[in-house]
Amino acid sequence: MQTTKNFYTLLFILLTILGSCTSQTQEPLTSEKAEEKEDYVDLVYPFLDAANSRWFYFSSASRPFGMVNLSPDMVIDGAWNSGYRYNEDSIKFFSHIHAWQLSGIPMMPTTGEFKGHLGPGEYQSKYSHDQEKVYPGFHEIMLEDYQIKAELTSTTRVGFHRYTFPASEESNILLDLGTVLGPSGTKKGFVKKVSDKEIEGYALMERTSRRPKPTYVYFVIQLDKAFESLNAWKDGKLNGEVSEFDGESGGVYFHYETDENEQIQMKVGISYVSEAQSRLNIEKELPHWDFEKVVQDSRDEWNEKLGRIEVSGNDQQQTRRFYSDLWKALQGRRIISDANGKYCDMTGEEPRTRQIPLDENGQPKFNHFNSDSFWGAQWTITSLWQLVYPEIAEDFVNSMLLMYDDGGLIPRGPSGGNYTYVMTGASSTPFIVGAYMKGIKGFDTEKAYQGMKKNAFLEGMMSKSGYEHNTANGGGIKYYIEKGYVPYPLDKKRWGGHQEGAGQTLEYSYQDWCLAQMAKSLGKTEDYELFMKRSENWKNLYDAESGWIRAKGHDGKWWSPYDPYELNHGFVESNGAQSTWYVPHDLQGLGQAMGGNDKMAEKLNGSFEKAAELGFTSGNAHADETDKNNRRIPINYGNQPSIQTAFVFNHIGHPWLTQYWTREVLDKAFSQLSPERGFNGDEDQGLMGSLSVLMKMGLFEMKSGNETEPQMELGSPIFEGITIKLHPDYFKGKELTIKVNGNSDKNRYIQSVKLNDKAHDGIFLNFHDLTNGATVELEMGDQPKK
Repeated sequence: MQTTKNFYTLLFILLTILGSCTSQTQEPLTSEKAEEKEDYVDLVYPFLDAANSRWFYFSSASRPFGMVNLSPDMVIDGAWNSGYRYNEDSIKFFSHIHAWQLSGIPMMPTTGEFKGHLGPGEYQSKYSHDQEKVYPGFHEIMLEDYQIKAELTSTTRVGFHRYTFPASEESNILLDLGTVLGPSGTKKGFVKKVSDKEIEGYALMERTSRRPKPTYVYFVIQLDKAFESLNAWKDGKLNGEVSEFDGESGGVYFHYETDENEQIQMKVGISYVSEAQSRLNIEKELPHWDFEKVVQDSRDEWNEKLGRIEVSGNDQQQTRRFYSDLWKALQGRRIISDANGKYCDMTGEEPRTRQIPLDENGQPKFNHFNSDSFWGAQWTITSLWQLVYPEIAEDFVNSMLLMYDDGGLIPRGPSGGNYTYVMTGASSTPFIVGAYMKGIKGFDTEKAYQGMKKNAFLEGMMSKSGYEHNTANGGGIKYYIEKGYVPYPLDKKRWGGHQEGAGQTLEYSYQDWCLAQMAKSLGKTEDYELFMKRSENWKNLYDAESGWIRAKGHDGKWWSPYDPYELNHGFVESNGAQSTWYVPHDLQGLGQAMGGNDKMAEKLNGSFEKAAELGFTSGNAHADETDKNNRRIPINYGNQPSIQTAFVFNHIGHPWLTQYWTREVLDKAFSQLSPERGFNGDEDQGLMGSLSVLMKMGLFEMKSGNETEPQMELGSPIFEGITIKLHPDYFKGKELTIKVNGNSDKNRYIQSVKLNDKAHDGIFLNFHDLTNGATVELEMGDQPKK
């Protein structure tokens, strides 16, 4: 793209934003910035779906995958509908951890009579969005009750606060070590005064039903101005000045007398290992007090990540939504290791401090991560990260293998070093195999294979249902191996969550196929044949009479009465109509079972027509999903089990229907730009953001790139130009460019494809051809090219 065109495009976006959003809470993009470089940070809309926040969803003062995610909390009780909630009128405090089943270190500046001992409901403050500024890496808000301007930013492991106080004899900054905090309560806390500018300690966060053990969050808090006193409270009573606090239901606060507009800065370093490691994280990442430098460093880091994809040729709303989706794809799943590579292993009876291997420069070779499940990752972050951010994908694989070393299993969603056994199956298998097939191989391949193989048998991940911590029965793998399917119902006893036999069978079948491909690549012929045979188990649950996948009992009889639109009853967070298409590795086989590809396309097209009546989602928020009408939807783009369905048409000879329906889904489900709309249920730590990005670029991987020759496929891009900067350490090429000629909402159908100026037959593209550096050119039209 030419520099002049970039300048005027960005200037148009700026003027549109300023004209339509006078109270917009982002720093505007100036023409001077535009002349220097693209500032992708200013294209992000941080309040997307923020009225429907899950605890870990909202992000402001955080780096990509940052251990620290510092932001205001309005609702603090529960993992759902908590944290930053756009339509709430009061801020309880600013807390530092918003992660999968993790929280910690809530702080709040106040003036006037101290109320910290009375609880967050009393010391909270009103605020206004008119006095709020937010963009990736930064949050500014005026606390109206106290007339304090709070500014927040961070490094990866250190929260950085700047408070501007009014004149007051009673100015305080509190640390609440007794409050409930999203998914868990605070069991107890400890604080020790180090100096009149520093304290250290920990918060012990209670276990949850998903994270089975209490978790220590250690901290060191440093201030740039000496406090006059360190005070404490416990059990609702003030204890006066202290040098140490130890106990439950209490906290501490720094007392100051402040002049008008006096600023106090505060660093909060955290660690899951020790106070010493918290201090080390500050020393490594924030040895100075230059707040503006940290804000700019964060902006630069986000710009680099967001700028790996450049899009052009759509309106300002869709451009902003694209970069907001991409921003969401790079957060939620958070670093839990320290700057020197130490981390807390919680897979045993007691916490153990471990060390990530170091490189020749003494730096950790990778980071260790905490994340929600990889259930759904096969069509989302697997494709996006491995194409655009391969170093991140490689880090995650190594993190999984680190946990395999520590606890004996490759996880499907760890929390703070704990196994959680979230969701079902061996959901990390397609992610790991995809990385290997795409040439991302900076990990122990044999160890990875053996770990994935272990997960596919008794005592592996496939043996456990959701959150089944102490047994290995709910996954039904024994019956899957013996009978060729997981029965439903499995047992009179419920061993864990998501004991939905038909859905589990479909997942296992696909994951078996993925593992078979790696076995083939490694020359493990017997394993290849075994897992390929198992990958056909889905066929045991196809009911030719009804035309849907259907659950079976132990006796081999169909579950009855059967309603394909009924939620669950054999299907994991879905219904039979949605899950029937979950055969990504054998869509030809499914077509044959349905009487041919034309009949299969007709059936799927009918499902899309019905789903369109509900906007392709089970409501617009998580709370809507269980509504009796919403949950009867046959295709649901508000959750992961059927998000691949629009691309199924590509595999059964009807690509024009992929092109039509992907555009319809994007328009109805992924085009909004408001606090009330965004991901229609649950963004799930980058999964739905990644899906939206991929669909808008017109790229997808039905088999997660797990083929021995990975294949990407085309949908219908919404932009005229897309450029992906390829990582030089992983790929031979410099850029992947997609040119979309004649593109418009009406002209959504591909008429012809060129690859590197040569005519290309079909809509499938070899992944390595693309990452060797390629230009894909599409001619679009308003009529299907059948």
